Amino acid sequence: MAPTTRIRRIARRRGSLLLSAAAAATLLATAACGAAAPSGSGDAAAPPNKDDKLTLTVYSKFTDREYGVVTAALNKLKAKYPNITINHEGNQDDDKLTQSIRGGNPPDVAISFYTDNLGAWCSTGSFTDLKPYLDRDKIDVNQIPQAVRDYTSYQGKRCAMPMLADVYGLYYNKDMFAAHGISSPPKTTTELFEDAKKLTEFNPDGSIKTMGFIPAMPFYANQAQYWAPNFGAQFIGPDGKSSISSSPGWKAMFEFQKKLIDFYGGHDKVEKFKAGLGDEYSADNGFQKGKLAMMYDGEFRTAFIKDQTPTLNYATAPAPVLDSMADHYGAGFATGTIIAIPKGAKNPGAAWELIKQVTLDTDTLVDMANGLKNVPSTTASLSSPKLDAPPQFKTFLDIYGSGKLVANPSTPIGDAFLKAVNDFAEKWQAGSVPDLDAGLKQVDAQVNDELAQKGAGG
Repeated sequence: MAPTTRIRRIARRRGSLLLSAAAAATLLATAACGAAAPSGSGDAAAPPNKDDKLTLTVYSKFTDREYGVVTAALNKLKAKYPNITINHEGNQDDDKLTQSIRGGNPPDVAISFYTDNLGAWCSTGSFTDLKPYLDRDKIDVNQIPQAVRDYTSYQGKRCAMPMLADVYGLYYNKDMFAAHGISSPPKTTTELFEDAKKLTEFNPDGSIKTMGFIPAMPFYANQAQYWAPNFGAQFIGPDGKSSISSSPGWKAMFEFQKKLIDFYGGHDKVEKFKAGLGDEYSADNGFQKGKLAMMYDGEFRTAFIKDQTPTLNYATAPAPVLDSMADHYGAGFATGTIIAIPKGAKNPGAAWELIKQVTLDTDTLVDMANGLKNVPSTTASLSSPKLDAPPQFKTFLDIYGSGKLVANPSTPIGDAFLKAVNDFAEKWQAGSVPDLDAGLKQVDAQVNDELAQKGAGG
């Protein structure tokens, strides 16, 4: 599996903060010039008649094999509306979508990989409020986990629906565990630290040969947003301001990171080892090559391993949590693909029928989940007998259905708050932050400045 399009897709979601920041800036510019003022709830557009002949244009970022999987799912609408033609335009990113809305020529349906832009989409009115449609059709959104409902809405306004999800957990090498007498995956951060020590091997010169768990951040799936749920760390407080310095989990997280870096011999040794690891999405990935005994990643990694390293003896588990949060074990971070009706869509009623098909129909969701190796987003699809769920993948289905999912907050500044924390993590692990408390307060100030600028129309 693991085609080039898949790599681009995951990179878009996880590592490309600069690209997403550019998209968010474009969205904010849209709001500043008054091109997309909030449109209010309004009424739900009527669905098409069965005999209506029309074309629905759909923008997405999918390409290559994944484009075919999604196109097949979109075309399932024809079973109910045989005269509707689906024009699926792939390789359309958030910037292209924003420009089409600003130019008055948007698609009927927009699919985005990047949930962190949702606050900007909603706050500017660029995406249509779906509440009138949900109310009219008596849709029970409780069939979707709360965290997933959260990342598809902003300040109570539902302007998108989830179309599959990504869920994060722990991957571990079973052979390496057995060789070091470890019988089960760690459930707490203390156990993670102790197991990491046992699983680490050093070369005669003191350099690192194999590492139990890599603490470098950002690196692979070591991003602040994926670690935060394990420590109960909150990005935004109830007052809508940054809570990096006031949420105790952040300090605990960074102290854990430093403790592990110190065990390995310091930042320079960790960086030297990291430099010898392969690209995250290649067969030379450190975990797949046996250089890392444990790592965090999403469910999609199971497909990479099956394709690139099929003999790897590995298992998956929920991520370990802070010792004081034992009751949260089984939780995990979730994000995913979102789908919406852009402001100014020509066929909003038919667009909603398509959105219902690909976000709420169990067979459609399961077909996409099997083809894309993502988690289907409704409770009914999770238990479908048609879902391909080998043991390593089932872990992520269990996390998704645990009732303990955590998602990023939606903000009008896109992922700027994520970038601020990940930038800080790099400085902290390098030893260039002398005072952790003061450093976290500086991150708060940076994020709050950006939130204030947005609130002032900047």
